[in-house]
Order: sequence, then structure tokens, then C-alpha cells
Amino acid sequence: MSKLPPLDLAREALREHILLHSLKTGSFTLKSGKSSNWFLDSKQTACRSDGILLVSEVALAMLPPDIDAIGGLTMGADPVAFGIAAVAATRGRVLRSFSVRKESKDHGVIGRIAGALQPGDRVAIVEDTVTRGTSLFEAVEVVRAFGATPVFITVIVDRGGTCAAMATEAKIAYQPMLSAPDLGYAFGS
Repeated sequence: MSKLPPLDLAREALREHILLHSLKTGSFTLKSGKSSNWFLDSKQTACRSDGILLVSEVALAMLPPDIDAIGGLTMGADPVAFGIAAVAATRGRVLRSFSVRKESKDHGVIGRIAGALQPGDRVAIVEDTVTRGTSLFEAVEVVRAFGATPVFITVIVDRGGTCAAMATEAKIAYQPMLSAPDLGYAFGS
């Protein structure tokens, strides 16, 4: 691992939590099929009370003030979106949260959106860890089809480095909380 770049205090605290609880080293086969000597299980940070407070601190400093709702593709986005919305509420900021189901339901609430998303909402799409961006942009398309507008994307860790270009092409602001280089690794390694 190379020397870690300096970060602001909130992102530094989040990085330390990720390094302690979420980063695993060894030999791994990623979802993409690629081999790697490091693996991130960011849910180990997002699903701990101290971790989600750190995630929320960083995310709320980034989120545009006109966001109405926050969510993304279940399962990776759920603890992130729900945690940020809950912490935001303690600070007087109202954010509705939602999940994008992997498949449509044909009973109860029909479709792929579960939660408090409303047509016309300005939306932040979130995820825990992203490598290729597939989950993020699947969520973007479902949210658009629902009638809401994705205007911001953030992730706890951008491992792959390809999402910024994808977001630019989709005309959506993108800012990861942390990146692979912030953890001492090259993008895509």
C-alpha cells in the first residue's frame, strides 16, 4: 500500500473506519471476475452505528441542498440511504429514502421502487462500493422511469474510477466519499 493522501477530518475518520472494519487483503475474485489483492465490504462500515454516522457526516456535506430523496439499488444502497436520511432528520433536513428493487413486484406497491420516492423528486443515488457503476446507473434509469430526476451520485468508496465519466455523460454530478487511491490502491486494482 502506498502513502495515503491527506483528507479533511470527516473523510479521514471515515477512511480510518473503512480501513479498520471494511478492507480485507488477500486473494479475491471480484464480482467482475477480476482477481484482486484487496476487497471492500463497505457494509461493515455502513451497518455499524459509528460507521453510518461517519458516512452521513461526509455525505451530508456533499449533498446539494435541493435534494428531496436518497436511495439506490438494494442491497448496497439501503443502509447508506436510510442512515443518511435518518441522520439528516436529526439536523432538521428532510430527505425521503427509497430502494430500487432488483425486480418488479406485481402485488402491494407495484414496480421496482420501494419507499418514499415521489415523482418530480430531485434525487441523490447512493451505493456502498462501486467498481464498474452498473448498479448506480441501473438505479438512475429506474428512478428516471419513475418520474424523478437523479441529480447527484455518491458512494462510500469508488474502487474502479469509471463512474465519474459515466456520471458526466449522464449529466449527473458525482462525488465519491472515498476512492481507491484514498485507501492506498490504484483504481481498478
